[in-house]
Amino acid sequence: MDVKKVVKSLNVYTVKKGLAYLRQYGLKEFQVRLSERFEEVETDYADWCKKDVLTPQERALQTEKEWENPPLISVVVPVFATPEQFLREMIESVTAQTYPHWELCIADGSPDVSVTQSVIGEYLSDRRIRYKRLEKNLGISGNTNEAFAMAKGEYIALFDHDDLLCENALFEVALAAREQDADVIYTDEDKIKGASKERYQPNFKPDFNLDLLRANNYICHLLVVRRALLAEVGGLRQEYDGAQDHDFILRCTELTQRIAHVPKVLYHWRVHEASTADNPLSKAYAFDAGKRAVADHIRRCGEEAEVTDTKFPGFYRVKYRVEGEPLVSILIPNKDERDTLRACLTSIKEKSTYRNYEIIIIENNSTEKETFDYYKEIDGKDRVRVVYWKEGFNYSALNNFGSTFAGGEYLLCLNNDITVITPDWLERMIGQCQRRKVGIVGARLYYPDNTIQHAGVIVGIGGVAGALFVGMPRERSGYLRKAILQQDLSAVTAACMMVDRRAWEAVGGFDEKLAVAFNDIDFCLRVREQGYLVVYEPNVELYHYESKSRGYEDTPEKQQRFQSEINFMQERWKQFLQEGDPYYNPNFSLKTCDYSLKKR
Repeated sequence: MDVKKVVKSLNVYTVKKGLAYLRQYGLKEFQVRLSERFEEVETDYADWCKKDVLTPQERALQTEKEWENPPLISVVVPVFATPEQFLREMIESVTAQTYPHWELCIADGSPDVSVTQSVIGEYLSDRRIRYKRLEKNLGISGNTNEAFAMAKGEYIALFDHDDLLCENALFEVALAAREQDADVIYTDEDKIKGASKERYQPNFKPDFNLDLLRANNYICHLLVVRRALLAEVGGLRQEYDGAQDHDFILRCTELTQRIAHVPKVLYHWRVHEASTADNPLSKAYAFDAGKRAVADHIRRCGEEAEVTDTKFPGFYRVKYRVEGEPLVSILIPNKDERDTLRACLTSIKEKSTYRNYEIIIIENNSTEKETFDYYKEIDGKDRVRVVYWKEGFNYSALNNFGSTFAGGEYLLCLNNDITVITPDWLERMIGQCQRRKVGIVGARLYYPDNTIQHAGVIVGIGGVAGALFVGMPRERSGYLRKAILQQDLSAVTAACMMVDRRAWEAVGGFDEKLAVAFNDIDFCLRVREQGYLVVYEPNVELYHYESKSRGYEDTPEKQQRFQSEINFMQERWKQFLQEGDPYYNPNFSLKTCDYSLKKR
């Protein structure tokens, strides 16, 4: 730990905020957050930022670009008692844009406009800047809607009155608008400290991620919406003030699939004592509004769910209602390991609150007498059936074989060295899987020492695919809470994976060419090709008792087989690997599993 950086990060405000957090959440959570905060301090984002500035050549290319039918972008700003310095910097960050086809629409709801009107007046010689003094303050939503009404552009960009745009922000937005014919465009962002403009806490976002948006307003800034879509949606709604942008984004994305993400930091969110950017406890009402916004959005989508808070303000969990009582077929391959299998079955029976399931044990060439004695004890009892696979080990073939005996609407692939932690694990997975767009649901798995074994998969890590947050303590939440948030991913592990039978049959189960490695990754990617979502459900927690050293390819035969499976994946998914996992920002490293920045 760099003590100098930690000390530098402390001030009266952060100490006060820390004490508030301690009172709100207790000593244990305070200690966890403190350790995470120190790690954030140690991440040298400042060095990364030095290479995130336009070169003179890049700036010239952008300012001199000849656009064919360039979109006019209306930057709308609701001003309210903005400090003079922040107001000037906000305006000048727009006038400095390398893209010239913009207008700045300012609606001023300040109770005393003597300062704001005077400052803004200095810039009105630029005819692209338009100003309206409001007769009264209409609140954040009402003031923003007044600014919307001033806008004439094809696209509308939402901009807070004390924040900053990077000089190439509108250029990149215009490119995305034209190249992708997008209705909604958003960019990456970071934070700046007060008047110092010191950049920190970058938010490198995935491409559009519906379930992550339901868990948290990860899109936030910069948000740009096509004017026609804005007219259809109808602007911001005052009843969601504090989370009006979250509600607005949810309504916009319900009506279009043309959503573009620009994976560049183009927006600086200014932090000061009253802002929610760094002090979430300062506006608790905002997070209640956000919870309502998510719940109302889910209802509009024709789904039923309960939305509750996590221990982190502004981050939510969604539990979808189970319709009916569908049968779940749990597929468990097994070779010997009687005690391991017994512990798995016992945990399912004793922990599960959902009872309509069947268990299919797929026996694979066991040799120990005690294993077969145990089979005699359980076969045909308590919804357990043992079926026999006579050929050699092939994980894909074993599960495909087991599925032919399954009667359930949902198939649950489960390793024999799994034990259940969450009593309502099946309800949570079924609820997700019953959603029309969802084909696969994965879980959060822990090693016996309570460190993370699996929190979703990113395709491309390590050359093919890698699990996220491996080895991180269970109580930690990870980069921007990603370890504890429901989200869509490209893949999850089949150590615990529920599949809608329709999705299973659409792709014909696992590809048996992949006998050991990557069969679950390949399966998830093929299911996604059919238009289904793969959802990571962190509220389903289980222990996975495999050794942390398990899986080493320690013989020439195993190494040859493993390399052949790598080659297979790299050839089949060549384009996907080249383009990058859409749920992982290209600014992150593919050499680590914790959202570390890529070396530049």
